[in-house]
Amino acid sequence: MRPVNDPILSVRDLEIAYRTGRKESVTAVSGVDLDLYQGQSLALVGESGCGKTTLGLGLLRLLPKLGRITSGTLLYRLKDGSHADLLGMGKEELRRFRWNQAAMVFQGAMNAFNPVARIFDHFADTLRDHADRKRWTKRAVERKAGELLETVRLDPDRVLPSYPHELSGGMKQRALIALAIALDPQVLVLDEPTTALDLLTQRQIVQQLHELRGKFGFTMVFITHDLGLAAELADRVATMYAGRIIETGSARDIFYSPKHPYTAGLINAVMPVHGDRPALESVPGYPPSLKAMPPGCAFHPRCALATEECKLAPVALDVLAERPEGMTHAAACLHHDRVGLDGGTGARLPSSTEGEATNA
Repeated sequence: MRPVNDPILSVRDLEIAYRTGRKESVTAVSGVDLDLYQGQSLALVGESGCGKTTLGLGLLRLLPKLGRITSGTLLYRLKDGSHADLLGMGKEELRRFRWNQAAMVFQGAMNAFNPVARIFDHFADTLRDHADRKRWTKRAVERKAGELLETVRLDPDRVLPSYPHELSGGMKQRALIALAIALDPQVLVLDEPTTALDLLTQRQIVQQLHELRGKFGFTMVFITHDLGLAAELADRVATMYAGRIIETGSARDIFYSPKHPYTAGLINAVMPVHGDRPALESVPGYPPSLKAMPPGCAFHPRCALATEECKLAPVALDVLAERPEGMTHAAACLHHDRVGLDGGTGARLPSSTEGEATNA
């Protein structure tokens, strides 16, 4: 679907913190600005602990009790064309918004279902609690759930009466996706949708996400460590580090012309599927503690391009190339012009950095 000028999701200066003590908290996500357009697919990539899942949960205000959005705006364009600020919604408004306007596929299909409830009960609870002005009888639930399960190539007669432990990991993952699209949401957030699945099942999930997106036209945000999955499913990619988006752009820009050393480092750590086998490079060092962030650019202690200037102040996203339909390429790096390519096959850090990263 072709995006329209009015974004379906607009995030400005979003900050999310977790309470760590009676009067203490730590900021897990900060300064996030993001526009997502109708029909687009955005991948959030980065190391564990960078804030991807926290941001995904924050987009639907599904944070755990110790987490809270401390500042910013979350503006959605609803199905009727009106706009609503998610942070201003009350409890009942939120209940109607979730699954009806935006839904989430949670990480870990093994643990996402209530183990003592049948799959039918999960569909019934979701439809009855979140549907807008429609009464769902048992027969109506069975019919709707059956159609959704068939869409993800599951047998309703086999799956609906089953408890979660009676289904394989792949079946549970597909059932979760079917449940998430039960009320035809405009935005679907998926947290690691292929985690703990074998390669063949991962391929099936990816193929079905392609098909479902084409059929239902939803806008997708998915969180992943798998850069191959991001390259295949995403129109846009946002790299996160230490709670901030440090590079964003089209999938082609990010994977063929990255302009942040951290993004390049992530790509360098992945074995290409064709061509010569280069020596893999991991990003040296470790992510910073969110309670003791380094001054300036948070990545500078691990960056071979860092200079004294990088330590003075946090680096804002700098627009490098204007693109239509929200595909603008931006990076938060003072030395983005020194991050290059290796034969056009993927990101490689400049030769001056080679040998400083440990082999994967």
